[in-house]
Amino acid sequence: MNQNIVQIIPALRMILSKNDLKSLKVIENGTPNSDTFVFENETLGAILTEVETITTIPTSLFVKGIGLIEISENNSIGRAANKTIIVTGAAQGFGEGIAACLLKQGANIVVADLNEEMGQATVASFNKIATNRALFVKTNVSDISSIENLVHETVCNFGAIDCFISNAGVLRAGGLDDMSPEDFDFVTKINYNAYFYCTKVVSRVMKLQTKYATNDYYADIIQINSKSGLRGSKANFAYAGGKFGGIGLTQSFALELAPNRIKVNSVCPGNYYEGPLWSDPENGLFVQYLRAGKVPGAKTIDDVKAFYLAQVPMNKGCNPEDVTKGVLYLMEQCGETGQALPITGGQVMLN
Repeated sequence: MNQNIVQIIPALRMILSKNDLKSLKVIENGTPNSDTFVFENETLGAILTEVETITTIPTSLFVKGIGLIEISENNSIGRAANKTIIVTGAAQGFGEGIAACLLKQGANIVVADLNEEMGQATVASFNKIATNRALFVKTNVSDISSIENLVHETVCNFGAIDCFISNAGVLRAGGLDDMSPEDFDFVTKINYNAYFYCTKVVSRVMKLQTKYATNDYYADIIQINSKSGLRGSKANFAYAGGKFGGIGLTQSFALELAPNRIKVNSVCPGNYYEGPLWSDPENGLFVQYLRAGKVPGAKTIDDVKAFYLAQVPMNKGCNPEDVTKGVLYLMEQCGETGQALPITGGQVMLN
């Protein structure tokens, strides 16, 4: 992995994006042409000094030790136009829905997921419906080296990371008598630890971007949390505990990264009943909660679903479109960080 790429390309992209956001793509074996701006020195300081002298943006750059770098003008429109956004756990379910909505709003999307077959299929479908691009990167969010590869591939293909959405999560329901230490550790590692791992790696690149960007540019880290991060959840403490902790991380990361113009916020959705997390016939939450006896008197999956809908004042579940509106709001505003935004149909309200 060429470390010069993540240490140089994001800075170049921001300097070249003073008027509008550009996309940069590294072509390792590419050769310069007559329109290529060739840097004579390969140190970051010298490169950044040289790029400031460019008056007309070329179609490509050439950096020794990196290779050819294509520069693309983005022509997408929408509330996320020309931004590059990573969504973890986006091969299916809630993550896929959020990624699809952001794609339609003009963003370039990186689908980061362990499920390679489904992730590739999702990206193929995305690339059929938009002029902006989607990319799949196989990623284990509980492994630092895998996250570093995700960041490297994103920078190689787009030049930067404008927003990172930490969506990947798992759930193992069960009470104190049923929950094994192994299941508890697994849920915590994905839902809590991995948020730290991702933020640690991604924030390095974002700090570089904001350093060389115009003063009105902000980067975003957004955790998809849960209403279970705002109040406890019976027989579901492993999940709720990790989500409560996630909001603590959001507030702490926000304080640390605010001087770098990196906003860190959480979105706390209500239940997405149509997605596989709830509706999978073998391992969905409806089935898990029925088996765990979480809903008193429930004998069928329909009984469990009716129980949960009755708790929502708006009598509806939360869907990816609802959450994406919250994500877009958090990206667009520049006056808040460290917030946990509930989108729960009124089930959980801010104090």
